[in-house]
Amino acid sequence: MVKSMTGYGRAREMRSGRDITVEVRSVNNRYLDCTVKLPRAYIFAEDAIKTRVQKAISRGKVDVFVTIDTSAADVAVVQVNEGLAKGYYDALTLLKERFTLPGEITPEVLARFPDVLTVTKAEEDVEAIAADICAVLDDALAAYNAMRTVEGEKLALDVGSRVDTIEETVGKVEVQSPQTVAAYRQRLEAKMQEVLQSTTIDESRILTEAAIFADKVAVDEETVRLRSHIAQLRDMLQSSEPVGRKLDFLIQEVNRECNTIGSKCNDLTVARDVVNMKAEVEKIREQVQNME
Repeated sequence: MVKSMTGYGRAREMRSGRDITVEVRSVNNRYLDCTVKLPRAYIFAEDAIKTRVQKAISRGKVDVFVTIDTSAADVAVVQVNEGLAKGYYDALTLLKERFTLPGEITPEVLARFPDVLTVTKAEEDVEAIAADICAVLDDALAAYNAMRTVEGEKLALDVGSRVDTIEETVGKVEVQSPQTVAAYRQRLEAKMQEVLQSTTIDESRILTEAAIFADKVAVDEETVRLRSHIAQLRDMLQSSEPVGRKLDFLIQEVNRECNTIGSKCNDLTVARDVVNMKAEVEKIREQVQNME
């Protein structure tokens, strides 16, 4: 089914001691424009995130927000500067012997001296962290796509109803078009009788003029193409692939055929039908702008 380009999805999960939250939101855009915002310490995961987004979304202005609470994942590593500790120990032993000082030189005593013990953060596996972020992103994208699908169904129903209206109006044009030629012939005969009065009217000339006029105002080709475009529109609305750009192009073709019919038919009824069709086309165009 057709999907909307507007959507929102959110997922939160605790992975490897990290509380990861991912939000995905998007609005209309002609092409895919993805922006990722995440903590600077995890900027290494940006490319992996964009790759996942590109697989799930074909176009739209997409913003991905990632927040990570690492308080539960922090692992401290305590390192001993053995050379410095030995230096302090030797110095303390010398002082103790020279001044006959009491007390023991314990590890607790040595640990109080600067830089004997250093605490550092454990090295992180960036690939594993990126995989964790992408796993939460997949859940957010699933919720995001579910929302887009619901919205897309509503858009497709609206467009489908307007396509039905256009098809019904095309049928009216096809019925009215021959009557336009018949009315033209009647007006031509009446005009010639008025001008020539008692003089015999050349029936072949009237037939020739009517044939020329019929060829000029014939809209058979346009209505056939319109029906073909309508059939394609319906097929696209049922497609599981992104069809927004195709629909945008096709609706331009529908509008072009409507304009051609309007310029050909010198008839008030047909002109009114063309206006109605173009009004529906414009409404479809607005809806298509929000389809992926």
